[in-house]
Amino acid sequence: MLILLRRNGPKLLHNPILNSPFFTRLHTSAAASPLPPTTTGLYGFDHLKTPKGFHRFLDDAIQRSGELVTYIATMPSSTEIIKAMDEISDTVCSVVDSAELCRHTHPDREFVEEANNAWMKINEYLHYLNTNHTLYDAVKKAEQESHLLTEEAQRAARYLRIDFERGGIHLSTDKLDRVNQLSIEISQLCREYSENIIIDPGRVDIFPSSRVPKNLHHLVKPIYHSSSANSRESLNPVTMNKKGFRIETDASTLSSVLQLTPDDEVRKMAYVQGNSSPQANLGVLNRLISTRNELAQILGYRSYAEFSLKPNMASSPEVVMSFLEEMSNMVRPSADKEFKKIRDFKRGKCGQISGDLEPWDEAYYTALMKSSVYNLDSSVVASYFPLPQCIEGLKVLVQSLFGATFCSVPLAPGESWHPDVLKMSLHHPDEGDLGYLYLDLHSRKGKYPGCAHFAIKGGRRVSETEYQLPIVALICNFSGSPDPSNVRLNHWELETLFHEFGHALHSLLSRTDYQHFSGTRVALDLAETPSNLFEYYAWDYRVLRTFARHYSTGEVIPQKLVESMEGARKMFAATELQRQVLHSYPTQRHSLDFSLGKKGYTDQCFFGCSVSQIFYAIMDQTLFGEQDNPPRDPSSIVADLKTKYTSWRHVEGTHWQSRFNHLLNYGAGYYSYLYAKCLSASIWQNVCKEDPLSLSTGVALREKLLQHGGAREPADILNGLVGNGVIRYCNGGIVPDISSLCEEMNLNRRR
Repeated sequence: MLILLRRNGPKLLHNPILNSPFFTRLHTSAAASPLPPTTTGLYGFDHLKTPKGFHRFLDDAIQRSGELVTYIATMPSSTEIIKAMDEISDTVCSVVDSAELCRHTHPDREFVEEANNAWMKINEYLHYLNTNHTLYDAVKKAEQESHLLTEEAQRAARYLRIDFERGGIHLSTDKLDRVNQLSIEISQLCREYSENIIIDPGRVDIFPSSRVPKNLHHLVKPIYHSSSANSRESLNPVTMNKKGFRIETDASTLSSVLQLTPDDEVRKMAYVQGNSSPQANLGVLNRLISTRNELAQILGYRSYAEFSLKPNMASSPEVVMSFLEEMSNMVRPSADKEFKKIRDFKRGKCGQISGDLEPWDEAYYTALMKSSVYNLDSSVVASYFPLPQCIEGLKVLVQSLFGATFCSVPLAPGESWHPDVLKMSLHHPDEGDLGYLYLDLHSRKGKYPGCAHFAIKGGRRVSETEYQLPIVALICNFSGSPDPSNVRLNHWELETLFHEFGHALHSLLSRTDYQHFSGTRVALDLAETPSNLFEYYAWDYRVLRTFARHYSTGEVIPQKLVESMEGARKMFAATELQRQVLHSYPTQRHSLDFSLGKKGYTDQCFFGCSVSQIFYAIMDQTLFGEQDNPPRDPSSIVADLKTKYTSWRHVEGTHWQSRFNHLLNYGAGYYSYLYAKCLSASIWQNVCKEDPLSLSTGVALREKLLQHGGAREPADILNGLVGNGVIRYCNGGIVPDISSLCEEMNLNRRR
């Protein structure tokens, strides 16, 4: 089981230990110098000047880690044990994260293949580390001598020991072998599930072509159907080609089709097909649920949900379900009212006295209703968000909040993976460079299809005078113009950019002693909070007016337009909170665990960052909760839960859970989006809303939230930032207060 590396591995090489010659670094951190060398390798790693460089990169990481394992075996002081463990994590993660970013973004297939090979081999090495009793015994020694450690080192020792045990190292040989076998099977099932979604997105053929609106033609493929007809002038049949369109029902295309197609039969066909593909994943998901359940039970847990939640704020399925039930009770009355409004609007539009509202109607009619009330045109909105101006908006944020600047940094030859990539340093006038950010924002063939924050290096204390600076990359897929300089963002794309930027700031501004806790390496149900918080900045007019200007006239975005956008967003807030509207289908990034790297978070978003959804979270908890004997069919479970927790009917034969990738890397953890929604609402209301761009607001966010990464308990961080009341204790776990979210959504809190 890969417990030594966490879901989000930031890291790199630099000696954090002792002044002894033994610990002299074998390599120099590329981030150590603000001026890039004349030539370098990918991401600044000298080894990666060619694809084959991954071989040496991997070998050196294993060699250095082996030296550190040997040193730890001598049982040095507790402080040195923790530092050495952290360097192992840092060294291994440098390979994992570089390979991960490369294989998802590099246009050169040889680089991708070598990155894949390195990724698989380093994971094999992780098995050795994860089952190494020498390391485990050393960590237990350090924990027992915690009085000799700093507070952060004590925390590191405790979590390292817990994570080793979550991997089964304390079990008998037979049980540990079975745990490792199950972990491999889980990894293979997750990969198979993701690949099936790509291989079989589903498709429907529509004839005639006139049934597909022109504004969707760029998303569909022309097809032709041959038919025979008799000509009046000739008795011989004439072959005629009838034009139609093939709609690939991947998440992105399906979302557009459901929102923009007037023909309800076309919407129905697309909905049913899109939510019934891939068929193969029904079996994969069944096996994944069963395998995870067996793994959890061997490790002493009643269910995979209990195993997964133990390290989080929530701590147990019971706490999560009580929170979700509370949220459901809060939202359901408003969601039912919204459902009736949509149904009545459809009936009026169709001239019907009665008629059902179908699931494939929701996106289309809610868009019509918003348009009729607020007269919004997405192209008009996008005209105020040219991508270069949006990047300026990010610069405004860091300058106003943190007194820092984003400065363009020349890319050394070989450092970049594509000509569109930009590199920026986050620079503070008093503190110098704080970290580095790569921006790869334009869509291209073969590139990771969503939006994500990728860590390349995590920050960590190297010595009393030296700090290893974090390096991250933001990967997005903005398109709409052949010329990247002319790309203009829809507002949901801007919101996505700000969301991912929140993750980047969490990484860039954290200042932890150990990369184990760097940036987003926090409890899963805290990780989304900074990113959700920065979505608020994408909606606040005081922020937007600083950078949102018309691409041709330079006019500042009108306040009335922003107010209309805000009104449209809140028009069906309860429905969207209750149930997801095909907005976001993240694909899996790495879901590794490594007890040397505190459990962290890897964020991916499609088509805007999803509103946290109660129904999906309850479904996730149920599928990975305690299993019936014999186990129930997941499709039956999902159908029953949809009926119970939403206003919409389940369509027989559909099984959208077979393409919901959150079940892989967020198994039993999808509720964390809801936690983040509540926590970020509280932080916005209490810390940011009065003056979102003030330096005092930025100081509070940086010093009380962002800089701590995972080095402090989440409850201490949240109480320190917002004050008492932001969270409450419930049955041994922690749940967020929902008052601020209720107020924001104009919902009456039910007690």
